[in-house]
Amino acid sequence: MVADRAERQGSRKKLGQLPATAICGNDITSSCLYVSALTIGFAGPWAFVALALVAGVLFLFRRIYGEVVGALPLNGGAYNVLLNTTNKTNASTAACLTILSYMATAVISASEAMHYLHSLVHSLPVILATVGVLTLFLLLTIAGIGESSIVAIGIFLIHLSSMAILLMGGTWYVLSNGFDTASLNFNAPLPTGGMASALFFGFSTAMLGVSGFESSANFVEEQATGVFPKTLRNMWLAVSIINPLMALLAIMVLPIAVVGTHQEALLSFLGLEIGGDWLATLISVDAVLVLCGAVLTSFVGVSGLIKRMTLDRVLPQFLLKENRRGSSPRILLAFFLLCISVLFITDGELSALAGVYTISFLIVMAFFAFGNFLLKIKRARLPRPEKAPAFVVFLALLAVLTALYGNIELHPDHLVVFIQYFVPTMLVIYVFLKRNVILEYLVVVLSSFLDSLQSLARSGRNRLSRTIRQLKAQEFVFFTKGDDISVLNQVMIYVTENEITRDLKVVTVLKKGATVPPDFLRDLEVLDRAYPELRIHFIQLHGTFGPELVAQLSREWKIPTNFMFIGSPGDHFPYKVAELGGVRLII
Repeated sequence: MVADRAERQGSRKKLGQLPATAICGNDITSSCLYVSALTIGFAGPWAFVALALVAGVLFLFRRIYGEVVGALPLNGGAYNVLLNTTNKTNASTAACLTILSYMATAVISASEAMHYLHSLVHSLPVILATVGVLTLFLLLTIAGIGESSIVAIGIFLIHLSSMAILLMGGTWYVLSNGFDTASLNFNAPLPTGGMASALFFGFSTAMLGVSGFESSANFVEEQATGVFPKTLRNMWLAVSIINPLMALLAIMVLPIAVVGTHQEALLSFLGLEIGGDWLATLISVDAVLVLCGAVLTSFVGVSGLIKRMTLDRVLPQFLLKENRRGSSPRILLAFFLLCISVLFITDGELSALAGVYTISFLIVMAFFAFGNFLLKIKRARLPRPEKAPAFVVFLALLAVLTALYGNIELHPDHLVVFIQYFVPTMLVIYVFLKRNVILEYLVVVLSSFLDSLQSLARSGRNRLSRTIRQLKAQEFVFFTKGDDISVLNQVMIYVTENEITRDLKVVTVLKKGATVPPDFLRDLEVLDRAYPELRIHFIQLHGTFGPELVAQLSREWKIPTNFMFIGSPGDHFPYKVAELGGVRLII
């Protein structure tokens, strides 16, 4: 089954630059529909400066993401980098935050799209229409990422064209009507007092305009070689041009007081002022489409992330079931049900979810910068196509933490709501991570409380014991180059703390005529006695270590490649980590 899945993934057509950019670009470029008005509310006429500062931060993150994903080009984003530099618990925390961010994005985007459509079709039932949008994109992603990308491209091109028309029309309007409105706005008192306060809170709010930048890293395995850094560049260019210019245009055309009264649909009202009903309608229709595109981004991104988590046995294996088109319907359906439940729990009032979305997204970006530091320290020898200087990573991390603090300062109640969503989600993930320990406790509980019911207790113990044996029966592999005992000890610690297994194959691949040093064998015997809970099997093979050997052993031993570990390779290693089929770095 593992080999079949790998074969299907290898033969599947990869996404090119335009479709990959469109899938994640619809999310990040839809931010102009709301972020300009929000930023003006705090920074006043200097909102375009705050949005330009955000574009600068995003430029720093291009290098950070490029280094991390270039070194570890596997689905999962922040989860992937933390998994390969720390442990499963830390990685699962980042994954939990990412899932929450995607959930909030999908529900908010679908609901906002239907609110825009409701302004055009007043009889539309918003909540039922939101369910319809979520259902539509569930079916579309089940049909396959290729089919989804065609829809994403259409939405993306329409959105960019609509924004270009609005900016060009606005430029003509300003040149024709003069700069009186802009002069009044720039001379008016700032909403939050001084310039420093205005830019601080404006910048904190404007950071919402880059949500979606992390999405490309969550489906990097579906992208063709060399496409990922181009998606980062394209998203950065779009946000750097559209968002500041749209805020500046609003200040040139509308009094600040009017911006506040039309905050929810500012660009539609701006279109009405500049070009009349036709332009307002065009912007409203565009808003519906691009917000629906952000829903598609959420489904595609969460599918790549959860599939990776499931392969690593963080989540139940039944979620991995794929259809003929290579999508995972059970993952998508589970995410869909989560979104629907949240929609009905909140009864369509999604202001609280906005807080979950904001805090989750910013913490995920902070995790990515932190993961970059760990990659530099723990995986310094790992080849990567580009490197972000340490001071660049520090500045980017500081900027994100500043924005996080600013948002919590503005909306402290959002932190409470975030915790209410995050804690239960993390508990569910933690239960799956520690399910072997929990099952062992259940065996004890059954033995203690059901002794009087011997047959029932025996049946329960047998079932739980059988489940524990199945979990621990999964074998893992560590490929060693003859490491010393300190390195091997780190491997044993990692496996015992992060994996549910009793069997570890320690494999060394020797050149013809080479032999294993006696000291290595003695060290391995010492570790075998030091870790009695692990059955360590030493295997020596003759040949060349590389993708072909990894794939061959995976087939022969029926061990998925993501259950195979290596130390961090050096600069002279002839293969990229991605070519090894998902082998994990743990040293």
